[in-house]
Amino acid sequence: MFYKKDGNIYAIMPEIGEDIITVLTELCEKENIAYAHVSGIGAVSKATVGFYSLSEHQYLSKTFDEPMEMVSLLGNITCKDGKPYLHLHASFSDRDCRVVGGHLNEAVIGVTAEIFVTVIDGEMGRKINPVTGLNIFDI
Repeated sequence: MFYKKDGNIYAIMPEIGEDIITVLTELCEKENIAYAHVSGIGAVSKATVGFYSLSEHQYLSKTFDEPMEMVSLLGNITCKDGKPYLHLHASFSDRDCRVVGGHLNEAVIGVTAEIFVTVIDGEMGRKINPVTGLNIFDI
């Protein structure tokens, strides 16, 4: 991963073969990022996205093991149990321009990615929502 900081914004460029989740977690740990907004674009060789089933209280995941454009990466970084907690969603387009997306579990860089992490002053924790079973903002 390559990155640079300008004010409260980090510009991140993962290397081919790196996973976005891993890269962002490592950045958070190295730079002590505890509360931030994430956005990006790029191209991947593999992605796993999920859909949360409320009735089953679990993510139903699907892996796409093919080159795709990452047309959108959005989400946030908070803390849970003293560690970085990433909540990311992404959309991917295949060679026929069909789009898939959902909760991001994995995205392996196939060409490049340009990701911005905008650090927010303060902090935000997580707590379990007893109705959904999800880790939600602790506001």
